[in-house]
Amino acid sequence: MVSSPQEQASETLTMGELLEMAGGWKDLHRGEVVDGVVMRVDLEGILVNVGGKSEGLIPSKEARSLTPEALSALEIGSSVTAYVLQTERDEGIAILSLDRARSETGWAVLENALEAGSLVEGTIVEHNRGGAVVDVEGVQAFVPLSHLLPETRQQRNQAEAGGSPPPAEPQQYKVLEVDRRGRRAILSERLAWQGWREEQKAKLLLELVEGETRKGKVTGIAKFGVFVDLGGADGLIHTSELSWQSVTDPEDIVHIGDELDVMVLNIDKERDRISLSLRQLDPEPWATITEVFQIGQIVTATITRLTTFGAFAQIEGGIEGLIHISELTSKHIGHPKEAVKEGEVLELKILNLDPERHRLGLSRRRVVEEM
Repeated sequence: MVSSPQEQASETLTMGELLEMAGGWKDLHRGEVVDGVVMRVDLEGILVNVGGKSEGLIPSKEARSLTPEALSALEIGSSVTAYVLQTERDEGIAILSLDRARSETGWAVLENALEAGSLVEGTIVEHNRGGAVVDVEGVQAFVPLSHLLPETRQQRNQAEAGGSPPPAEPQQYKVLEVDRRGRRAILSERLAWQGWREEQKAKLLLELVEGETRKGKVTGIAKFGVFVDLGGADGLIHTSELSWQSVTDPEDIVHIGDELDVMVLNIDKERDRISLSLRQLDPEPWATITEVFQIGQIVTATITRLTTFGAFAQIEGGIEGLIHISELTSKHIGHPKEAVKEGEVLELKILNLDPERHRLGLSRRRVVEEM
């Protein structure tokens, strides 16, 4: 019969060799973290030689942090780190804990991160009314509701409503407070994200080149423009740079969540501002106007504004032309409002085109007279 890996190891490793691997005989003290060598794994737990005057036992309930895969991978001679819960009893067996050892390591990680101002990685294991519980190297730390990101709050609300939130993925957190004696650790997901954003923005400001095209995602819309996330930093598309046409409401052009190609117009490193353009990626309408329109052509246009000397109308492509007051009607009028109104759609005739000076002459009177 072929021996199992554990039986083969026990045949090849003598007690002296196991002791030598564990560092020789030494006294154990409650509360210390020790390294040891696995001698046996069974239903009772994991028997470990830690170099003391007797073996130590890690009960199954003290090894819950081991995944089934990690537990099955343990064999005679495997190295483990354990926390001494109880020194040798009459039977000569010390009680150890893998979970507590991991927790002690976690507290050290949290304390070091707090001192250095660095981030730690953790996984949400529970949502509650006040926030979320996060496992960091075996330590159960707390993230207050105000320090959770909106998407995490949404998952929490889903869990409270009885739904099943998606499986938690490891995230970065900033350490706000650590009290090992009181077993209390407070973290912030929001501040970790803000710190990451600041780092990304600093990198982007160095990498971006004016005139280049970048991919981004619309994150906010205001009357004056649209905010686009370029991958860690937001840039602004001013309303005037959304389209060659006149834009009254940016939401007529884009929506939150849209993914866009944008041109980098300007990088202001002193003020940490990035100016973007959407319209610059399309041909400037005046550059191709003579390819689309010609003098004498009848076009559909919308009256955009009135002045004392005439009315402006926008044709296809967002180009504005002027209807002089004398070309509005054959009747004598004192003001364009007597003949047309803003927003009115009319058939107009092109009288002249001047692409270089961006001038377009239109007539309403001549269309009516030729009917």
